Amino acid sequence: MPRETAAAKLERTQKILSALKRVYPDAHCELNFSSPLQLLIATILSAQCTDKRVNLVTAELFKKYRSAKDFADAPIADIEEAVKSTGFFHNKAKNIKTCCAALVEKFNGEVPRTMAELHALAGVGRKTANVVLGNAFAINVGVVVDTHVTRLANRLGLVKGTDAVKIEQELMKLVPQNDWALFSHWLIWHGRRRCDARKPDCANCEIKNLCPQIAVKINNKATKAQR
Repeated sequence: MPRETAAAKLERTQKILSALKRVYPDAHCELNFSSPLQLLIATILSAQCTDKRVNLVTAELFKKYRSAKDFADAPIADIEEAVKSTGFFHNKAKNIKTCCAALVEKFNGEVPRTMAELHALAGVGRKTANVVLGNAFAINVGVVVDTHVTRLANRLGLVKGTDAVKIEQELMKLVPQNDWALFSHWLIWHGRRRCDARKPDCANCEIKNLCPQIAVKINNKATKAQR
């Protein structure tokens, strides 16, 4: 296969975006939240944990702790017990308590709306900040790069490698800024519903003609013929 030019990749990306938008018109963040603070906490808990598990935990957690001050004042052992099933609970509980203490001290208990301010909070990396900004405030300053986005962006031949920072920078060049938050949702939804890591449903994939299927082992001859 000849090397794809930058212009060709950009054009293919736009076609991928259009197709995924049609397939997943209701794509959204699958973490349950009703405020920026709840989304911030849920995203911290989502590290190395499924959204389904996080939603089960936060359903009870958010009944008990309703404000940043509630989390900041809570005994660390109580938070640990509440979030234990999400894994890495010692570190997550510590980050939540420290983060919320900073929100109370510096932001009157409110979640800030800039990347720099969010990134400075305990437990908040660029991915988490992008999730909060894009989904709680509709502010697009970057692209959320999680495991699904990393995997699909590589499989689609849009990026190479696993460095989240580099992947984000490459995707920001290919995707219009207004679509940055939605683009992550589209890839995540596609990854969960069609493009499985081990057994992608290439035969029925809505973007199969736009995908070079990088590192995909295709056993279905019919799928090969369709390409």
